[in-house]
Amino acid sequence: MPTPDRIETRGRLTADRDLSELTWLRVGGPADWLFQPADDADLAAFLSALDPAIPVFPMGVGSNLIVRDGGIRGVVIRLGRGFNGIEAGAGRVTAGAAALDAHVARRAGEAGIDLSFLRTIPGSLGGAARMNAGCYGSYTGDHFVSARGVTRAGEAVTLSKSDMGFAYRQTALPPDLILTQVVLEGEAGDPEELAARMQAQLDKRDETQPVKDRTAGSTFRNPAGFSSTGRADDTHDLKAWKLIQDAGMQGVPMGGAVMNPKHANFLTNTGTATAAELEGLGEEVRKRVFQSSGIELEWEIMRVGEPG
Repeated sequence: MPTPDRIETRGRLTADRDLSELTWLRVGGPADWLFQPADDADLAAFLSALDPAIPVFPMGVGSNLIVRDGGIRGVVIRLGRGFNGIEAGAGRVTAGAAALDAHVARRAGEAGIDLSFLRTIPGSLGGAARMNAGCYGSYTGDHFVSARGVTRAGEAVTLSKSDMGFAYRQTALPPDLILTQVVLEGEAGDPEELAARMQAQLDKRDETQPVKDRTAGSTFRNPAGFSSTGRADDTHDLKAWKLIQDAGMQGVPMGGAVMNPKHANFLTNTGTATAAELEGLGEEVRKRVFQSSGIELEWEIMRVGEPG
């Protein structure tokens, strides 16, 4: 089987690509290969020709990710232009997996479709669908209609809601299946009212979260409670930030990493942190929270790659 550099592509293939600048936390070593396909067909052709023994990791905009200092062996797939279009109408939004959540929410609102919960979620729509991202008690799976993707073997697939296997902050998708397009639906709403609601959400986020610091969003999931419908969600009173605060870990540093003084559930790179320091501090938080409360926090940030 050919190595990646011997496969003819229309996209961009880069060897030994440093990944730190592609993640919000600005840490991490290189990928053996970074492939940025031109379109679905280019991606499918590349994967079908790639040696099955070479691992593949789909990477979004790096908003919810720690790449370890040793980098990633295999091929990192990152979607860009060609995968960020957004079309809205008749109660549905069809968007490329690389479209930013905030842009999807805004375009939907302009079309009178309520997907406002996406407005303050960092990252791209493919990641939101894969992780069943949610906010304000609403989740991506609640609005999901269908998705398009490419398997590791290069097979183009269309996924239904049952195929996704939505659960609390996760799905049942294979880790190397790459989503390329997502269709969502939302209730009808007045565009001006939706815009005002989203602005209020932004104002509240800016007031309570360290949006100007180098973070990857919420570090740990809120311990899952259950809504009145029996669905696991995070709208109950038990919050990860409160558990971290009660364990005395808010503001605690480790090298260049710190649990943010403004919001205890935001792991932060002060400018000099390594991936090992960030992950190490997160594990220390989990240890201290368990000691103080008996609750084992689960990472919301994905950690991938090899130690330095």
